[in-house]
Parts: sequence; C-alpha cells; structure tokens
Amino acid sequence: MRGDGDGWVFSDNGARYWGRHGAAGLLLRAPWPGGSAAVLLQHRAPWSHQGGTWALPGGARDSHETAEQAAVREAHEEAGVTAEQLTVRTTVVTAEVAGIGGTHWSYTTVIADVPAPLETVPNRESSELRWVAEDEVAELPLHPGFAASWAQLRAVTATLPLERNRHQ
Repeated sequence: MRGDGDGWVFSDNGARYWGRHGAAGLLLRAPWPGGSAAVLLQHRAPWSHQGGTWALPGGARDSHETAEQAAVREAHEEAGVTAEQLTVRTTVVTAEVAGIGGTHWSYTTVIADVPAPLETVPNRESSELRWVAEDEVAELPLHPGFAASWAQLRAVTATLPLERNRHQ
C-alpha cells in the first residue's frame, strides 16, 4: 500500500530526498555478547536508491504519522518487527533540508531497544538484515545519510543505557 508520503522533495541545490512529509528510520538496539549493543541494519536491495549500502529500516512519513509511527511501520514492513516487541527510547532529527518553494524535509531516527536480537523477515527492499555490533557499524559500506549521522547517533546511544527488559 502506497502512503501519501511517497515521493521526492528537492532541495534548493537540486538534491532529492525521499518522503514528501520527511522520513524516519528505526535504530533498534539489542544486548550483544560482552555487554555491548548490536543494531539491526538493512543491506539495501541493489535496485533501491543507494542500493548495496547498509542503513536502518526506514522510509517516507505519511502526513498523518509521527516520526515514531513511521519508523515503527517501516521496520514492520521491511524487517517484520512489531511495535509490541520494542521500547522506544528517544528520537533524533539527523538531517534537515530546505526544499524548493518553501518546503522542508527532515529525517528522524527513532532509537528503540529490544531485550534480545529478534528474528527478522526481509522484504524486497532488503538484500539482507543483520544484527551488527555498534563498534563494527562504521566498517560497512553505509548509506551516505546514515554514515553522516552515525557519530551523532552513537553519542546519543552512549547516554542511554540499553534496556534489557520490556516495560509496559
């Protein structure tokens, strides 16, 4: 089902950004051996924009969605993760762009925790889904937008102890 957020926004310099109402992704963390954390990454399908790179499950926001709702919906569509399985910790706006004609585009990363690495189910937008130790993420060929925000996201996650139990 296509939402009303699908489509490109063009910046003043002609760069294009996916999501007519902005975009959001889910940085999902789980405990990893040795006390560290792992994050769920998506290896983007070759046919997709920036295909062959690693990024977070995510995509366009629809007009009626919050960033959190969009990120969780996209993670469900792209990885089979449900809202009931995770605990949202915080959101971080990791990119903002002024568009042509007074439009505005932003990408919001929603940081959430699960008590253990989940089984995932990739959709056609993914070549692979993989849990990756936080310290090893930067070693992968990352989507340029995700690469640009990774240091900022690591600084935020460093201040959020990993929740190992689900709170209702």
